[in-house]
Amino acid sequence: MRAVWRVADVRAAEAGLMATLPPGTLMQRAAAGLARRCALLLADRGGVYGGRVLLLVGSGDNGGDALYAGARLARRGAAVSALLLTPGRAHAEGLAAFRAAGGRVVDRPPAVVDLVLDGVVGIGGRGGLREPAEQLAASLARHQGRDGARATVVAVDVPSGVAVDTGAVPVTPSGQPSAVRADVTVTFGALKPALVVGPAAALAGQVELVDIGLDPWLRGSPALRVTEWSDVADWWPRLGPESEKYTRGVVGVATGSATYPGAAVLSVGGALAGPTGLVRYAGGARAEVVHRYPSVIATGRVADAGRVQAWVCGSGLGTDEHAAAELRAVLAAPVPVVLDADALTLLVDGSLADRLRERDAPIVVTPHDREFTRLCGEAPDGDRVGAALRLAAWMNAVVLLKGDRTVVAMPGGRAYVNPTGTPALATGGTGDVLAGLLGSLLAAGLPAERAATAAAYLHGLAGREAARGGPVTAPDVASALRPVVAPLLG
Repeated sequence: MRAVWRVADVRAAEAGLMATLPPGTLMQRAAAGLARRCALLLADRGGVYGGRVLLLVGSGDNGGDALYAGARLARRGAAVSALLLTPGRAHAEGLAAFRAAGGRVVDRPPAVVDLVLDGVVGIGGRGGLREPAEQLAASLARHQGRDGARATVVAVDVPSGVAVDTGAVPVTPSGQPSAVRADVTVTFGALKPALVVGPAAALAGQVELVDIGLDPWLRGSPALRVTEWSDVADWWPRLGPESEKYTRGVVGVATGSATYPGAAVLSVGGALAGPTGLVRYAGGARAEVVHRYPSVIATGRVADAGRVQAWVCGSGLGTDEHAAAELRAVLAAPVPVVLDADALTLLVDGSLADRLRERDAPIVVTPHDREFTRLCGEAPDGDRVGAALRLAAWMNAVVLLKGDRTVVAMPGGRAYVNPTGTPALATGGTGDVLAGLLGSLLAAGLPAERAATAAAYLHGLAGREAARGGPVTAPDVASALRPVVAPLLG
């Protein structure tokens, strides 16, 4: 897991570390890492020597980082210009070092720009960009370099204008982001929420973390954690000589109907790609399921399915009385359950609240934004982590809030973000596949938070794998899960 820290925690860690170092050391460390990354980018565009670099410099330390980095690039032969947004408040020492290295202060952007360094505002920024910074940010895409290509935009620590602790992005009256859109963000000491979650993550581009010695000084609990492949590999159940289908876990799937048989096929396909040894299907699409997957044991009702270690319920189930009865039967089982799609709709009126409160076994709910809005009465909006945590606490359930950066929130306050998401998954039925895989992981014995984070991670990888072949469909994602999971089986 990679930890992600709030601004207050980063500030406290910086203060503790700076108290042990000579003045300016931390800024020089940051500037050195920033200049190194910029030099590598310039090398891909004709070289550092003669490269055209524009610094957008705000007040405070963020602008100081940019100025010191610009000085380092100027000493290597780059033509570096600085546009000071608040000339009287620019970092004095950084500006002096910049000028001494041959950097030029300008009133307008030069005609040719290979690389733009966004040092307008850092982690202390609030409320989006203001003029003239907003206009400059909107114009960055128009700058061209020596090779005729668009200038590369590098953000210093975070893209200027984003809400650092939430990942929200203010918008202009015309609906455009009031923030810088970066190709690369070079961040210092620790990841921040805006770099990994919410609309801001899409503005950060490729994120590079520069070690400035902050780790020993970060205290308390991180804001959230980012799942990594090594986590999923460590959690994946291992087979042994004594393994058999029942010890590997049995997952029950109560999805689909005569009207929506595809939802059943897709959720079962997701379950079969997981680690469990047997899938039991209960529902109105049993003929279609068995035709596609002969190994599945199928019945018409949850009550007839037999013993399972976890249930998946909801996708394509419908919302009539029969569907409600099946959901009640699932909730009555003393095993973990995944509630998706129609099961979430059936929860909205509150008639099943007592069933939820009476359960001791874990519940995982998997809403997309519209389902979240129906459950909560309000959209998750910019603070997706906070919204998911509130729902998790209210329902006493693990919440997997689907999206490009899926959030997994625990009732106790822990939160995770999935880094493998892709817009290719924004097509009908892919959530059914995810629910089935998640149920399989629960049935195999993974705790709910690990099952949810692992399922989101692998589902995202499967979406990327499926996209290699062109436009993605949900069956493509189900098929792609097998090669994605295969390395975990060794």
